[in-house]
Amino acid sequence: MTDDLLFDVPEPPTPVERLLALAGDVTRHNDALNLFRPTAASGAALGAHADSAAQLAHAALAAVQAVHDQQLYASADLIDATVRIKQIAYLSGEAARHLAEAQATVTAAALSNPELAGLPDTAAEHFQLAQELTALAPEAAVESATGIARETHRRRPSATTAADGLATAELSALHAVARGHVVMARSQGREYVHSRDGSIRIGTLRSLEGKGLIVRAPATAPPAFQGGPAQDRIRLTVRGAADVAALLALPPAAPASAPAPAMPAAHITTGPARSR
Repeated sequence: MTDDLLFDVPEPPTPVERLLALAGDVTRHNDALNLFRPTAASGAALGAHADSAAQLAHAALAAVQAVHDQQLYASADLIDATVRIKQIAYLSGEAARHLAEAQATVTAAALSNPELAGLPDTAAEHFQLAQELTALAPEAAVESATGIARETHRRRPSATTAADGLATAELSALHAVARGHVVMARSQGREYVHSRDGSIRIGTLRSLEGKGLIVRAPATAPPAFQGGPAQDRIRLTVRGAADVAALLALPPAAPASAPAPAMPAAHITTGPARSR
C-alpha cells in the first residue's frame, strides 16, 4: 500500500450531512410508495417497501448517535432536534410494520383465494397508514439538521459560507430541494416547475444543475393530477448537500423556510417501532 492510499480516507459524514441524506432517502421512499399501486400479487413488492422503511429508521437512529458523538452542550434546540430525529425513526419503523402487515395480508389472501385480483381492504389500510407516517419526515429531517447546524456553528464557527457564488434564489431553491418540495414536468412541449415553496424559476434550477448541485431524476415523483404522468424529482447532489449544510448554519435571518409542520401523531400509539 502506498503512502497516498494511507491518507486517502474520506471524512465521515457530519450529522447535518446524514440528515440531509436521510431527507433525500425518505423523499425517494415516499415517491416510490406514491407511484406504487399494490394489488393482490404485490406481496414481494410490499416486502421491499417494508425493508426500505426499516432502513430509514436505522439511518435516523445512526444520525442520533452521530449527534451524541459530537458531545455538544445539550441546549434546548439540540434536544428538540434529537427528539425530532427519534420521531422519524419511530414513524419509519411503524411504517415498516404496516407495510409488513400489508404484505402478510396479501400473501395470506392469495394463498386462500388464488383468483383474487383486488387488494384486500386490510392491506389497503396498512398501506395508506405507511404512506402517512413518513409523509412529513423529509421536512422534519431538514428542520432537525437546521437546529444542529446552527448549534454546531455557534460553538465551532467555520469560515465557510454557502452564499459564496450563489444567488439568493439559488439558495432558496436548494433549501426547497432538500425538503423534497421540487419537481419538474413537461406539458405540450413546455417544462414546468412545481414547488410547495412558491415560485422557483426553471432558469434557477438549470443554473444549479450546471454547477453540479442538483440532479433531475426522470419520472420518479407522483403525477400532478390523478391519471397524469409521473413527474421528475429534483434531488441534491453530494456537492449540493454540502452547500445546503453550510446554508443551514446561517442565522435565521438568512434565506430559509418556515419550520416543518408537526409530525403526524394520529398513529403514534400503534405500537413500538420494529424493523425487519
